[in-house]
Amino acid sequence: MLKKLSLILFGLLLVYGKGWAIEVYNKDGMSFHLGFWGQAWYQYVDDYRDTDGDKRGDENLNDFMIRRAYFYLKGTVNPWLSLFVHFAGDRLGQDGLDKPSVGLGSGLALRDGWITVKLAGEALMLQAGRMYIPFTRNYGTTSTKALLTTDLDWGQGGVRSGIFYPSKVGRDDSVTLWGNLVDGKFQYRFMVGEGVEDGDKNPEDNLRFAGRIALSLFEPETGWFNKGTYLGKKKVLSLGFGFDYQEDIKFALEEDDYSAWTLDLFWDQPLGPGAITLAFSYIDIENSVNGITYTNLGSGDDGSIFSFKVGYFFPDKIGIGQIQPFFHYQNFDVDGKDDTDVYGFGFNYYLKGQANKISLDLTFVDQDKETPEAEDHFIFTLQIGVGF
Repeated sequence: MLKKLSLILFGLLLVYGKGWAIEVYNKDGMSFHLGFWGQAWYQYVDDYRDTDGDKRGDENLNDFMIRRAYFYLKGTVNPWLSLFVHFAGDRLGQDGLDKPSVGLGSGLALRDGWITVKLAGEALMLQAGRMYIPFTRNYGTTSTKALLTTDLDWGQGGVRSGIFYPSKVGRDDSVTLWGNLVDGKFQYRFMVGEGVEDGDKNPEDNLRFAGRIALSLFEPETGWFNKGTYLGKKKVLSLGFGFDYQEDIKFALEEDDYSAWTLDLFWDQPLGPGAITLAFSYIDIENSVNGITYTNLGSGDDGSIFSFKVGYFFPDKIGIGQIQPFFHYQNFDVDGKDDTDVYGFGFNYYLKGQANKISLDLTFVDQDKETPEAEDHFIFTLQIGVGF
């Protein structure tokens, strides 16, 4: 059944080329909507696989996949009570990935699912279920339907990488208090979640604590999901701080606390004939829970990640769409080990709104010193996205 659903999704992405949404019910203040959005990828990775036993990649990879296929449900019971659900598959068909229980590589699974209760309007809301971890902006608030770059940052699940912090595909089962103050200019989020659940790694079943605050100096961002670029429709300057913590995690050589904190800046506004988007972030990590693909950051390591990206949106149409070139750069600095730089460039070609687009990205993974565990790589990604 799941294979049939995957084929249907692939057909929707590549044949129909449009998103859809249905209002199922709307009466007496109660409403219920269904929708879909998805992204199909072709990805090329050089030196992906070792075929001659020398522990160095020598065979390239051509990989077709459905990067994201998300069915969503939104419901409102009254002005104080609502729900949201994503039933999703990620990286369906990616080479070497098959975790159907969480919808990675094959299968569909609950990706997001929460109930929100407004305890004091927009100023204080209680959200319970499976949701983004309120830590970084890139994968803590930004919708993957509306990213500036083709995918998330390296180290937070982007392109071909994993996620350094504990998660269920970037989410956690949790309770979060959040809200917007000062006319929406100040947003706070505080989560208590499960984090590392494995009894061998977290024998005392310690809870995870994460939080984030953001100050908007221009127009406010008040939603649970923000955008990675506003295409000139909004003037935003946001400063953010986040933290993530879980005590007494067992690593290979010791038991210690996992902790991380981040500072970030996001700027998006009309400039000249179009609009500029610029984002910086710095993440400091102690005892990383997970290692990061193609870098020297391993489980239990300390290190930092610096990220920068910039894009410019041209509003005049070229053919049937509008173009937005972008550049991205990251540095992985691991204590006692060599650095890794991940950088690249590409463009978005918008056909309608944020979700319906064609994107192209060239990413280079550049090691200070190559080893069998951390080699240089070149990755080419072509994306077709549709949705509503």
